[in-house]
Amino acid sequence: MRLCYVFFVLAGLSFSLPAAQLHIEWQSPEKYTDIRPGNWGSKTKFQQHVTAKLSAHFEKLAEQLPKQQRLNIQVTNLDLAGDVRIGSFNEIRVIRSIDIPRIQFTYQLLDDKGNELVRDQVNLKDMGFDIRTNKYSHNSFKYEYQMLDNWFNQTFVNP
Repeated sequence: MRLCYVFFVLAGLSFSLPAAQLHIEWQSPEKYTDIRPGNWGSKTKFQQHVTAKLSAHFEKLAEQLPKQQRLNIQVTNLDLAGDVRIGSFNEIRVIRSIDIPRIQFTYQLLDDKGNELVRDQVNLKDMGFDIRTNKYSHNSFKYEYQMLDNWFNQTFVNP
């Protein structure tokens, strides 16, 4: 019984391939259009939270690329879906259809020898973010994740 278990574990390991390398730089997030925390806490901690969550999502997407490639991303602006409004006792992020998510970045895809395969400057915005089905429905950054998924799929998976 133990031998079978070890075999399946080893077989599973032999099929898992490392993802492409990803390098992401968040250039001056304090100057981004909208990365305000509302009641979340300090602006700096919220910026760190947002960049960590979105970086992790970029990493998840990069897992679909061949392992020998390297994806470099430099984010230059971010505007989260919704807008922070001041209420009676607190600030909250209100999601309205006119406050669309946006992100601006440049990316570069390199092969295993460091040769550039593609480079582009990207200005994403999702004007219909609030009317589509979203597979990240229970996530704070569901609209941004979906927008990045759409870009990645159109750029790398089904160009």
